[in-house]
Amino acid sequence: MGYPDQRFDVNLSILFTELPLLERPAAAAAAGFTAVELWWPWIETPTPPQAELDALKEALDDAGTQLVGLNFYAGQLPGPDRGALSVPGTESDRFRANIEVAADFAASVGCTALNALYGNRVEGVDPQVQDALALENLALAARAADRIGATLLVETLNKPESPLYPLVSAPAAIEVVDKVNAATGLGNATFLLDLYHLSMNGEDLSQVIKAYAAKTGHVQIADNPGRGAPGTGDLPLERLLDELKDAGYTGRVGLEYKPGDRPSAESFDWLPASARAAG
Repeated sequence: MGYPDQRFDVNLSILFTELPLLERPAAAAAAGFTAVELWWPWIETPTPPQAELDALKEALDDAGTQLVGLNFYAGQLPGPDRGALSVPGTESDRFRANIEVAADFAASVGCTALNALYGNRVEGVDPQVQDALALENLALAARAADRIGATLLVETLNKPESPLYPLVSAPAAIEVVDKVNAATGLGNATFLLDLYHLSMNGEDLSQVIKAYAAKTGHVQIADNPGRGAPGTGDLPLERLLDELKDAGYTGRVGLEYKPGDRPSAESFDWLPASARAAG
């Protein structure tokens, strides 16, 4: 049990960001990792030129890294946005334009988990209107994911850092997961359980794990406070990951933390080199 018993991947949108995007897979590989994940890398466009998609695929392939998680287009992230799919008008249209592009790219690199961030509440728009739009768009995303044999992820964020994001508890995200699965009949919508965000919301992490491990499609971690590497804060992450495994979770654990003032490659001293390659 413990960290060596997990299958980790590195989020290249928060770690190794001191390097250009196309150099990050090789840097992760040099640090001993074989699996990576990404937020949507092209924050300005849901439909980047094919040459840019091909270049990222080549960088992943050349490094020998497997992309195991990819966000759909989510607006300005990092930045003020927290997704696009529930935002009426241009942003919803951009999300829809991205669905097949993201799914096709994921298929091209063997990625089988696609994360759809819900989006912030918009002043002056009825939340019920946003939720209806969200369900419609999430169903489209779930069907696209199913086409390539992938799962759809729905993520809880935290209210202190994302005050306009409506899914700020595990039950809120689970409710959306259940609605999407009911709407599509596919059963491929799952919960993205991020221990950092849930801890920021003050949730009982052990209880969340017991209640929702069976509906969890991916896990992400960072310590709290500070969103740093494990051991920089107070969360018992090693124990919590053991609890997840005991509850039946066999998927990957994404490292989605800030490296602090040091280079990303120096932020992995908490994890033995022998435990970094994900099977």
